[in-house]
Amino acid sequence: MSSHNESILREPLMTGKGITYAQVTDDILLPVENKPNKAWWIGFIVAVCGAMLWVISVGYTFWTGIGAWGLNKTVGWAWDITDFVWWVGIGHAGTLISAVLLIFRQNWRNSINRSAEAMTIFAVICAATYVVAHMGRPWLAYWIFPLPNQFGSLWVNFNSPLVWDAFAISTYFTVSLVFWYCGLLPDIASVRDRAHGLRKKIYSVLSFGWNGSVKSWQRFEIVSLILAGISTPLVLSVHTIVSMDFATSVIPGWHTTIFPPYFVAGAIFSGFAMVQTLLLILRKVMNFEHYITMFHIEAMNKIIMVTGSIVGVAYLTELFIAWYSGSEYEMYAFANRIAGPYAWAYWAMMTCNVISPQLFWFKKIRTSIPISWILSIIVNIGMWFERFVIIVTSLHRDYLPSSWAMFYPTWVDVGIFVGSIGLFFTLFLLFLRFLPGIAIAEVKLLLKSSSLQHKTKLVQEGAFPEDQVEFFRNSLEKYDSVTEEEINALRKK
Repeated sequence: MSSHNESILREPLMTGKGITYAQVTDDILLPVENKPNKAWWIGFIVAVCGAMLWVISVGYTFWTGIGAWGLNKTVGWAWDITDFVWWVGIGHAGTLISAVLLIFRQNWRNSINRSAEAMTIFAVICAATYVVAHMGRPWLAYWIFPLPNQFGSLWVNFNSPLVWDAFAISTYFTVSLVFWYCGLLPDIASVRDRAHGLRKKIYSVLSFGWNGSVKSWQRFEIVSLILAGISTPLVLSVHTIVSMDFATSVIPGWHTTIFPPYFVAGAIFSGFAMVQTLLLILRKVMNFEHYITMFHIEAMNKIIMVTGSIVGVAYLTELFIAWYSGSEYEMYAFANRIAGPYAWAYWAMMTCNVISPQLFWFKKIRTSIPISWILSIIVNIGMWFERFVIIVTSLHRDYLPSSWAMFYPTWVDVGIFVGSIGLFFTLFLLFLRFLPGIAIAEVKLLLKSSSLQHKTKLVQEGAFPEDQVEFFRNSLEKYDSVTEEEINALRKK
């Protein structure tokens, strides 16, 4: 009998006792069906204020032109492209959690995939705003698409990585949106069945007639796997193409073949850090401690640690190749990063991205919620500095010393960036208000396999050896959602 059960050595993915399928639905839909609490309103008001700053800053940019930014003849790209690449990177973790972990049947994704997918969509929206704003003439944005028009044979330059960007990111956004919404259908139907009046009509339309039949679930599983298969290459391709904006140029510091894998690792690194930042707040404000457990937090910290180490190796490889190339221009580009006028940004990047993730080697740190939350923010600060260092320090001192210049951001640069963060959190908080933040149907799958109460029942029936049960009891000490009484219940009756 025990051979058909999940090993007791595996830590539980759901805690709490006396949990039923109905209680799972009630707990997760509580923020959707009831009035938002004070914490939600405080966060939403602050986020909306940030979004208004974004509207003002972008509106001012459209009215006066991109000369309102701190750009100059030497530094033609700066905060705008830095912020664009940063947001695209943050959007990577959602697809990785949803698609790649689904294909590998990693059940710990079930509690965090919904919010991670939503984060991906909102991050890509924020990134897209920079593309439009940087065009100078945003009303001609449709020119990036190969459409027939009144000018005759006007086609985009398919040799340009900037065009590849448009296709890669629009594809990524479309597939991510479809994947996210298909996963939402069973949960929207749950909200529909419990709603009344106008809410019921709205959720009925949004649920696309989901009826929960066996045939519906079969098709749901098939579509999920197909979309996961389509999405998985996108995890690698999107940021690879973004990196080619730089790697296909001949500018020292950019012209390097390491950029594609380096950018992908950095994107996963920053994406998981942002997921960690959001979920640690979510589990506290929405009372989801039983569904987003210490196992999820520790697993994400381990991924941050590994990807941070890969990024650190990439930094060192860049330095080595600059020296090994024998190119005086390449060597100077990196010497300028390390000891030039922007050295403070380089060392901030190294501290945040290389040193801080190594703290997660210590179990006490990676299982500490306050420290994990602070380090996740530090990582994303470091990843912003990484993009700033790559872009600005490579441009501000080129081949001609007489054209060297410094970049200084204006209030518009700062306003658009801070405002985009406000826009992101506004969208995310609205998502939590009207849609389930955790996948109800997928979490229910864990109840009879990976939950603490199920494993407690098996222990009491004598399904596992005592040494394994003792190991399991010890692993529960780090869980903030498990009581001493629950640990003591892990005794054979």
